Amino acid sequence: MAILKIAKMGHPVLRRVAEPVEDPTSPEILKLAGDMMETLEDIGGAGLAAPQVHASKRLVMFHVPALRGNGEAVPFTVMANPVIEPLGEETAEDWEGCLSVPGLRGLVRRPARIRYHGYGLDGQKIEREAGGFHARVVQHECDHLDGVLYPQRMHDLTRLIFESEFRFHATEART
Repeated sequence: MAILKIAKMGHPVLRRVAEPVEDPTSPEILKLAGDMMETLEDIGGAGLAAPQVHASKRLVMFHVPALRGNGEAVPFTVMANPVIEPLGEETAEDWEGCLSVPGLRGLVRRPARIRYHGYGLDGQKIEREAGGFHARVVQHECDHLDGVLYPQRMHDLTRLIFESEFRFHATEART
């Protein structure tokens, strides 16, 4: 396995729609997933999408620690060809950061609850419903597969701030 270079905002791979994964059990995808896992473990973070490591494939991985999941942890998940469906009209606004947009955070509004499905590395279907941070991280990572970075989701760019200034904004109300 290898630690891969993270593509930064402005790189063309982050602006295009990623290619579907034909077979999530293929040696090529298993190697990519293994390298992505090692990269995410090395750099830290809640998730990673293949385009972030210069691979235009519809592959994401994420986990939700119990601390971020309101006491409910979501195990490390690798998913090919994810599809997201919002559940209802309710939205939630919260701060996001991204390995491909280093040093910045932004206040982003997203659907509060979602249903998602895709395929694991064993070829089995994964289907879940999610809310809170779990829903946010899945939506954030899946945006990468469609060439979207979180600043493009922001409604108010005055809420795009440097991480070093986050302490002044961390306690702002979230709706």
